[in-house]
Amino acid sequence: MHEIIKRAKEEKRNLLEHESLQLLKEYDIPVPKYALAKDVEEALAAAREIGYPVVLKIVSKDILHKSDIGGVKVGLNSDEDLIKAYGEIMDNVNANANAAEVEGMLVVKNADKGLECIVGMVKDNQLGPALMFGLGGIFVELLKDVSFELLPISEDEALEMIKSIKGYKLIEGYRGESPKDTKSIINLITKVGRLVEENKEINEIDINPFFAYEEGLMVIDTRIII
Repeated sequence: MHEIIKRAKEEKRNLLEHESLQLLKEYDIPVPKYALAKDVEEALAAAREIGYPVVLKIVSKDILHKSDIGGVKVGLNSDEDLIKAYGEIMDNVNANANAAEVEGMLVVKNADKGLECIVGMVKDNQLGPALMFGLGGIFVELLKDVSFELLPISEDEALEMIKSIKGYKLIEGYRGESPKDTKSIINLITKVGRLVEENKEINEIDINPFFAYEEGLMVIDTRIII
């Protein structure tokens, strides 16, 4: 059992976002620069080291959906922006989740915009873990344009997952848009598969979204349930 998962199980909680990012990073999955800050001074120091612009997110085992309670601020370009955002997030948490135990704030490097995609894992009681892939935004919310594949998964099966969604043309390059790096998406899917197979305690993974680029990709938001 991975030490991060072991600690979370002992504390009877899911992984915090910085722990999820660390786990993905250890499986050679691209994640942005990040740091956990315990107060506004640490957040300022982290932002200066990481480099603006940054994103600020509340970290709490009691808050699963940060955006719903005003726990995320994006596009912070200066110390002044960060100080203001830090105060606003804490005010929002106090107003909307005042019983939450706050671990700190996650300071994350703002990523360049790419094609918004998702990769996830859910467990079926009979069939076991299944990986899911789709495009983000309205494609997953309204059209349910996703594909599934049971583990274990090969690179060929991962490619078939990608090709089988209706929005695949956007990955190929549509109306002058550059094609996205399919090989990197295949690598992400298979690495998430290996992560799940090697850590049976994981019950659900949600990488939503990651940005796919002409070259490479970047995880933007992730949640791991154990």
